[in-house]
This record gives sequence, structure tokens and C-alpha cells, in this order.
Amino acid sequence: MVLYRLIQSEAGGVCLLIFCGSQQARRKPQAGLQPRRNGVIGMTQKLKLGLVFGGASSEYEVSLLSVSSVLANIDRTRYDIYRIGITKDGRMFYYTGEDSCIADDTWQDGRCVPCVLSPSREHHGFVILKERPEVVRLDCVFPVLHGKNGEDGTIQGLLTMAGIPFVGCGTLASAACMDKATTHTLLDKAGVLGAKWRAVTMHAYQKNQAAFLDEVEHALGFPCFVKPANAGSSVGITKAADRDMLASAMELAFRHDAKVVVEEMLYGKEIECAVLGNEEPVASCLGEIAPSNDFYDYNAKYIDGKTVTYVPARITEKESDEIRRIAVQAYQIMGCRGFARVDFFFSENGEIYLNEINTIPGFTSISMYPQLFVASGVPYSSLIDRLIEYAMAC
Repeated sequence: MVLYRLIQSEAGGVCLLIFCGSQQARRKPQAGLQPRRNGVIGMTQKLKLGLVFGGASSEYEVSLLSVSSVLANIDRTRYDIYRIGITKDGRMFYYTGEDSCIADDTWQDGRCVPCVLSPSREHHGFVILKERPEVVRLDCVFPVLHGKNGEDGTIQGLLTMAGIPFVGCGTLASAACMDKATTHTLLDKAGVLGAKWRAVTMHAYQKNQAAFLDEVEHALGFPCFVKPANAGSSVGITKAADRDMLASAMELAFRHDAKVVVEEMLYGKEIECAVLGNEEPVASCLGEIAPSNDFYDYNAKYIDGKTVTYVPARITEKESDEIRRIAVQAYQIMGCRGFARVDFFFSENGEIYLNEINTIPGFTSISMYPQLFVASGVPYSSLIDRLIEYAMAC
């Protein structure tokens, strides 16, 4: 297995370290890991793991597919699994039915008991809301949630208050990466190349719609992409070819968020990189997306099954190394930990544009993040183990 890590040279520059084998080879966790008070992972009984899925989000269905894949691949000899489902309207249930009912969204018809993740550190878990409430302590939580109310720092803040280790980025990084305008602002300041963009709130847009449309037309031109600032899986995104389409696209995007980002059209290969780790993250091999539609929208990602992916991406080794370097750099700039997928456009003239950072990337059977690490020599079940180990180390 070959992975990549940024290191600081003695001369003060940044170089790319290429190494073989697992970063965790010297302290690979064994079955039955449990945290200790000093943060060291020790070997005792099976770890009590909460898997949170669903969510009050437009990406609810994607979460069901992701957690189904996690359940199908996780090593159950290592973990006692507690499945906590959140409905589209935000109700929370402890689910004890069949795993198969989650993917087809019939889980709510099965064995469900109302529950709530407790913010109290005394509970360190969730409370089952039955006639005599029962507290279930958890060692770790894997929030397999996408989009709002899951990937945006909300549940991360709750788990931080509760003192429960959790998989993925912390509250600040999750919120910053979720908001496309914030991501652009921070990475622009750090010198990471991205598309030209403009952002506007619903309030400001309603006050002077014509002025904003004029600004986009003159600064970005057509076609351009209109996106809700806080949404994922290409939900609410439109490719606008002219001013009339731009106005309609703004209306659609505002249905999903109170802030909208408009970006210039970039031409080139769509490249994705999976990043894994905390203080010393590593980057996987690269994947390339050849979408079946005009762009890589929700339908192309999850429904029609016609999108073609190439792993590794069809670029040179030198170009791949540079994209990996930028992926790790951006991951660290944004304060990420655990894991994230960093997406790029690679132009015909060799320019590398960072598109976005996904802090809870899709984990479905066809999702790029697990595919990239499988191709890098990390099986799906081992990848889950590593994510939980990184969570316990924070």
C-alpha cells in the first residue's frame, strides 16, 4: 500500500513523503479496543459504538445507503453496535430491527424506541425514552450523516458537549467546510487555487436582485454554477447558461439555504482524493469522475448508475502527487481530522482547482472515498477500524 504525507523540510519548504505500509503498523489496534482516561486506546472488552443515520436533511436517503454499507462491512467482533436513527422531521429512535430495513427506508416501521443523544457527560451516551428511561453509555459515535444537521457541526457540537469521542472532523472544521463561502474565503486567503465565486444572502439578494445578477454576469460569465452555500451531494445545484436561468437557479438554491454561492464554470477532469488521519494525515490514490449527466449532480451520483469512475485517475504520477499534496494542505488549513474527501478540477493546461471538501463523504457501496482507500490497500472494514481509532485518539 502506498500513501502520502506532507512533511516540513529542514529548509522550511514542504515536501511529499511517500511511504509503504500502514501509518498505524506499529500500534495496530486489536479486537476489543476501549478508551482510557489518558486517551490511550487499550485492549479490553468490545467497544460500544453508536451509529447515527438518517437526519433532518435533504441527504437523508444517502445516509441510509452509507450506514447500510458500514453495517455490512464493520467487524462485529470488535464492536457492540447501537443504531440510532433520525427521521426527516428530526425525531430520534433507538433501532433494533433488521439492517436490511434501513436501506429501503422501512426501518421506522420496525423495532424502534424513542431516544435522545444526551448532552450530559454523566450519561456519555443516549437515553432510551421508555416508561423507565434507560441510559446507554457509548465509547464512540460514528455520525453517518450527510448535509445539514449532520455534517455541519451541529451533532459534532452535541457530542463534544457530551464528551463522547466521534468519527470525523470537529465542530469548527465541519461547519467551515460545509459552508462553501467560508471554505472559499479561507482557502483563497491561504493561496489554494479555486474557482472565481460570488456569494449572497437571501436578504441581500431580495433587496437588490438585479445588482447581484449583473455582478455575476460580468465577473463570472456564463455558464456558471449556482449552489446552496450549505448543502451537499449536489442538492439544489444548477448549471446556469444565461441570465434567466441564473435567476431561476437562485430561487431553487434559496429553497435549500439562506445563502447562495455562484461559481465560474471550470473545464477539465473531476478528480477526488480521500484523506485520512489527525495530526499527520495521509492521502489515497486519486479517482476520476466521468459523469453521465451534464455535471455530477445528485442523479448521476446515486440514481442512474451510468457515471464512470477511474481509479487511479488518468493523469501522470507527478500530477497526482501535486494534487495529493494540495489535498493534505487544504485538509490541514481547514482544521480537519479523521477523514474527508477533497474534490478538484484538473484543467487541460495543468491547473489544479480545489472544488470542495466533504467532511462526511458518502460511504455507500459505490462511493469514491472507500473505493480510493480500498485501491490504496486498505479494505473497507479496516478503514472503519482506523476511523474509530482516530476518533478515540482525539
